[in-house]
Amino acid sequence: MNGVTEIRVGTSGWVYDSWRGTFYPDDLPRKRELEYLSRQLRTAELNGSFYSLQRPDRYRGWRDAVPDDFVFAVKGSRFITHMKQLRNIETPLANFLASGVLALGPTLGPMLWQLPPRMTFDVDRLTGFFASLPRSTAEAAELARGHDDKLKAEPFTEVDVDRPIRHALEVRHPSFATAECVELLREHDIALCVADSAGEWPHLEDVTSDFVYVRLHGDVELYTSGYSDTVLREWANKIRQWRDGGGPRGEHTVGPPAPRRRRDVYVYFDNDVEAYAPRDAMALADLLDASPR
Repeated sequence: MNGVTEIRVGTSGWVYDSWRGTFYPDDLPRKRELEYLSRQLRTAELNGSFYSLQRPDRYRGWRDAVPDDFVFAVKGSRFITHMKQLRNIETPLANFLASGVLALGPTLGPMLWQLPPRMTFDVDRLTGFFASLPRSTAEAAELARGHDDKLKAEPFTEVDVDRPIRHALEVRHPSFATAECVELLREHDIALCVADSAGEWPHLEDVTSDFVYVRLHGDVELYTSGYSDTVLREWANKIRQWRDGGGPRGEHTVGPPAPRRRRDVYVYFDNDVEAYAPRDAMALADLLDASPR
């Protein structure tokens, strides 16, 4: 990292019919939606990678559509998290990494691994998974060379510059709400995703890495409600605390305080109904002075 901490606010995905005519102009070609969003916000969570293996040309297209200082968070494959449930993932992880992720080049940001709600806290399973994750693009390229024939296109295993890769874990079972989980994530330098889900899944705010990853799924109703100005100001206050090295303590923290240090913060709105996500993201970015210049 370059030593300068930053806050980036964006949306989870960008292809939604309900955003047409509300966020996107009616006459905007669909192929230019990402380009348009990237001029309003400084990051986006790439979630097509969660549902299926993509192709290098798609990653290249996404990279080419955005400014040089834009950042993509990449959502890890659900085949790894939901189907394999983090076990025996050497080849699936290689396939995921070889599918084109590295073609994002300097726009590649953190990777998010979202666990299924049925998965309970298991130290051995998590420890093995964390040990398998690449911590740099060069390491990712080396792992990617272990791919099999499940790829949809030629593998992409190139790196122009060796850059660090950071990982975040979104948990969805209450058994993760323990100090033991917090300490395990700190030991392996994995960020515990702060997930606001209208009470559907655990809402934990323990800081466990050198960055904080936040997903805002809806204030009152999952995916379908926006955030009021008052609530956005509350989130802005928390985000500033995390950036400046602290963090709120209370009902959403279960482990001991983290060491004080400045941290990057990535925030993604997932309340996509009726274009709440881009509206709320732009409003929060303005509050934090984190809009594109």
